[in-house]
Amino acid sequence: MLDYVRLEVRRTLRDRGFVIFGIGMPVLMYVLMTNIGVGPGGADPEWKIASMVGMAAYGALGSAVGTGTGVAEDKQLGWLRQLRITPLSPLRVVVGRGLTGSVTVLPALTAVLLVGALVNGVRMPAWQWAALAGLLWIGTMPFTLLGLGNGYRLSAQSTGVVNTGCVLLLSIIGGLWFPPVLFPDWLRSLSGWTPGNRFAELGRSVTHGSAPDLASVAVLAFWLALFGGYAVYAYRRAARTV
Repeated sequence: MLDYVRLEVRRTLRDRGFVIFGIGMPVLMYVLMTNIGVGPGGADPEWKIASMVGMAAYGALGSAVGTGTGVAEDKQLGWLRQLRITPLSPLRVVVGRGLTGSVTVLPALTAVLLVGALVNGVRMPAWQWAALAGLLWIGTMPFTLLGLGNGYRLSAQSTGVVNTGCVLLLSIIGGLWFPPVLFPDWLRSLSGWTPGNRFAELGRSVTHGSAPDLASVAVLAFWLALFGGYAVYAYRRAARTV
């Protein structure tokens, strides 16, 4: 399975579209949101940190869900048919693809954090940087599984559209682009139950010097189980029909 993971990671990182949009877009949005229309003194330091967390989460989320687009293309090319004759079980195939997604989110996540430190002058103790990167990295697993489920279940053309819609919906409602405090009460309440919101909360808690709250962990665990079951079901269904 490790050979399979290495193969998929190399294929993903060679994709120029992934590098440009998966990494460049969240970095560009972060720079614009913290430097356009601000006074001579620059954006408020708290906003620079909050926006950094939000855009790092957005970039990681997008890369994680985008893993499913490659899966759908492989299915169309017959790669899924080849995997069926290998000793890999459906669960191990999904886990292998999930590990691939967990590696390919690192460039987008790291790029935003580096821009925060080097361009926007965000300063935190070393342990906070490490904890922030680590928690956001671990927290992407539900979104990787969602993307995989879509890739195995849908056609190559539909997967790209659906994954883009999922990323936008989870990012906006989750408060990755705009602080949830700006939402109306009903939307703020709904946001707290979404994986995007709780994913960002992992990072925000670290920047405030505290551990993630149990509610965030519980909500993310629920979505992890739900999306994981969806991914395994979608793979098994695809394996019977491809």
